[in-house]
Amino acid sequence: MRCHLIARLFAAAVAVTPLCPTTPAIAGDPMHILEQAVSGAAVSTHLSALQTIADAHGGNRAAGLPGYGASVDYVAGLLSKAGYKITIQPFMFNFYRELAKPTLERVGGTPYSPADITTIERSGSGDVTARVQAVDVKIPPGDRPNTSTSGCEVADFRGFVPGNVALMQRGTCQFTTKVANATAAGAAAVIIFNEGQPGRTAPLLGEIENPVRIPVIATSSAIGENLATNPVTVRVTTRVESEPRLTHNLFAQTPHGSTDDVVMIGAHLDSVQAGPGINDNGSGVGALLEIALAMIDKQPRRAVRFAWWGAEEEGLIGSKHYVRNLSHAEREKIALYLNFDMVASPNHVYGIYDGDDSDGVGAGPGPAGSAAIEREFQRFYERRGLPYTGMDFTGRSDYGPFIDHGIPAGGLFTGAEAPKTALEAARFGGTAGQALDRCYHRVCDDLANVGATALDVNTDAIASVTAALAWQVSRDD
Repeated sequence: MRCHLIARLFAAAVAVTPLCPTTPAIAGDPMHILEQAVSGAAVSTHLSALQTIADAHGGNRAAGLPGYGASVDYVAGLLSKAGYKITIQPFMFNFYRELAKPTLERVGGTPYSPADITTIERSGSGDVTARVQAVDVKIPPGDRPNTSTSGCEVADFRGFVPGNVALMQRGTCQFTTKVANATAAGAAAVIIFNEGQPGRTAPLLGEIENPVRIPVIATSSAIGENLATNPVTVRVTTRVESEPRLTHNLFAQTPHGSTDDVVMIGAHLDSVQAGPGINDNGSGVGALLEIALAMIDKQPRRAVRFAWWGAEEEGLIGSKHYVRNLSHAEREKIALYLNFDMVASPNHVYGIYDGDDSDGVGAGPGPAGSAAIEREFQRFYERRGLPYTGMDFTGRSDYGPFIDHGIPAGGLFTGAEAPKTALEAARFGGTAGQALDRCYHRVCDDLANVGATALDVNTDAIASVTAALAWQVSRDD
């Protein structure tokens, strides 16, 4: 084999480093040492601690609630005891939670089934009785989905009577736009119903970007079409809590290694409000924590900065806040970012973020250097004789803000609500047709919702690749 130069493996302004291939994971090399220092069993002790925290705090570890603060204390306590200097970064976010299910009824009639009504996230609380007024809806909806422009333009509200309930149809623009236009027109409440084509009939689950004061609910297409063709007076009720709240990111950095060329790895620490968040994302949290504890006495060439993000489930708010508030010079010192969000799904695949868009579908490639990160993970699975598959950078996790600022990114993802395909079942085992994580964002995302094999393998993978990048070890194929 031959030595080779990678002139810009990462998008940091650093000198070219000669990188010579080594035999993968031989005894004594950093990858082997760090792999041997961690295990899925050790990570499981952290998952048990996070479950205990959730159990003691209303069943979750969500940002803005006591379980999240206890999770920060747990991780920070272990890191401090190991000898790390901890950095806590505070930031504000729009906290929201539903305190009671919404209701919708025709005045003088029977209330609609609760199963057909949902609260749009960041709705206001209220109890409104007023006449329904349809806003540019199309009944029947047509043959193609996502074509309605109902409520998308200010002009749609010409003739709207202030104080009425605005009835709008799902379609081409965001709910945020619809609700902003309705609010500006004086609507006392908003109802958004599904379009009505096959697969688009059930009550919607959705959110708006910023909190509003009026009730905003969603319904099935059947209810919406009925109200649109038979406008009546309705009563709408919502009961929510919505306010700015303080939460935190948590950081720790190895005491050794260049701080001008940092390897950064992160996992979000918060759960959803619906459950304890043990796979999503206790699995990533625990893996990073165990690797950090193993690295405290190591001397990598590049410093490794560990990040545990807050309010990821609220829209990547913690990671966005962090990257946005870095100076240009500080961003240039981050060589790359690795993200670990759900690395132990019970019906898992071994997914690697597709840095070079080699599959040619979905999202495009990451910034220059992302393909080299992907290749490091591929080498790990090949060395183990394990299959792997590419995962798109969809923007659904904390790599998003780093990619947006041109920082190379990569990482692992074992799957969420998407069903496992027959081909994936043949390659990875598990059950075709069942969600990769059937408890995604649900109360059952507990200790029983962890794929032990995936947790063990991926903890080793994270350790191995972190070591390869921190010690700047590369290998020819």
